[in-house]
Amino acid sequence: MSNFDLVLRLFLQLTVILAVCRAIGWIGTRFFGQTQVVSEMIAGVLLGPSLFGLVAPEVQAWLFPIKATVGGVTITHPSMSILYVLAQLGLVLYMFIVGLEFNPEYIRGRAKSAGLISGAGIVVPFALGALIAFVLRGNADLFQPGLSGWGAALFMGASMSITAFPMLARILYEKDITNTRLGVVTLAAGSIDDAIAWCLLAVVLASFQSNPQIAMMAIGGGIAYGLFMVVVGRGWLRGFEWWHQRGGSAADEPGVGLFTLLMMVLMLCAWFTDYIGIYAVFGAFILGACMPKGQFSALVIEKSEMVTTSLLLPVFFVYSGLNTQLGLVNTAGLWSLTAIIVLAAIGGKGVACLLAAKISGESWRNALIVGTLMNARGLMELIILNIGLEKKLITPMLFTMMVTMAVVTTLMASPLFQLLYRRQEADATA
Repeated sequence: MSNFDLVLRLFLQLTVILAVCRAIGWIGTRFFGQTQVVSEMIAGVLLGPSLFGLVAPEVQAWLFPIKATVGGVTITHPSMSILYVLAQLGLVLYMFIVGLEFNPEYIRGRAKSAGLISGAGIVVPFALGALIAFVLRGNADLFQPGLSGWGAALFMGASMSITAFPMLARILYEKDITNTRLGVVTLAAGSIDDAIAWCLLAVVLASFQSNPQIAMMAIGGGIAYGLFMVVVGRGWLRGFEWWHQRGGSAADEPGVGLFTLLMMVLMLCAWFTDYIGIYAVFGAFILGACMPKGQFSALVIEKSEMVTTSLLLPVFFVYSGLNTQLGLVNTAGLWSLTAIIVLAAIGGKGVACLLAAKISGESWRNALIVGTLMNARGLMELIILNIGLEKKLITPMLFTMMVTMAVVTTLMASPLFQLLYRRQEADATA
């Protein structure tokens, strides 16, 4: 197989990926009340060895070859390497968009309620995840050798604590309840939870480095980058909005030159945070969050969101699906462990946030809605799990178990929210 053949295969892979994701998305939306992103998570698993590889192993192996020889050199999983690059580009762009849409105003004014819900949504699932990790830390089938008990606890705790903040925000936006008390409290709690979970993951990645100097560079560099962007970068980034409102450069089509410059800054930030050892998405999200919210940021979202969500993100879901091997969970004991992880995730996140919302003054129905939305893990969970697999913190078996948990908790969110919200609307009009 030559480089030319790999490129041809890539175009065919992208065709299949997009077709399957759209088809599953239509079925999920039409018949099961699921969002497109949830359907794409499922489509990714279906295209992997768990279904496609089981039903048509030869075709799946041909479309996503395990080995290829290029220039006399044998490459293992050549398609995975190419899809990985595209997936990383998609993640960087997507997390940058999430940062652009992140509004600090969500937190102001509802800090007490949001803090209580967020605290419950972090502390309880983190404690349960850490407990599971300590019990299982000696199992080489789940955690990679060399990972300390504290490292395993931190990773599992962060993984259990994450919330699908982008999906949560999109659901509230589609129902036009973003600016209601319910919407503001839920968005604030979700944003705080994800920020804390990402910080925990950064600590895990830094502490896992065998060289203390590397760990210090990761932690110190991450803190320095964040402080620099908040204190200095925000002022510089206002220049994009200022220049855009002045009309930009007359030599460029409106917005193109500034957009290109911003993409250069984005790639530099992603490179830096990846270089210091935390992860590219950290740099992308912080840059987006520090960008001023105005006409230019809205233009950037408009120009980049469609190609990111319709082309690049499906590649990430399929990349995750190719790493998900349900066949590895092949005994009653392993499926029981998976069920325990799922129940711990639901109880630790959903139930804890529900009770916290009720204590903070919400009605039982609103508290149920908050718990339902906070319990979804979605894309954010897959990002954390892929980082853990890539950095050799966890094994493919535990990866599969955690992906199962992510899919189950995310599948629950949309139908339950639709049911509760419809009843709330019915009560309001009665």
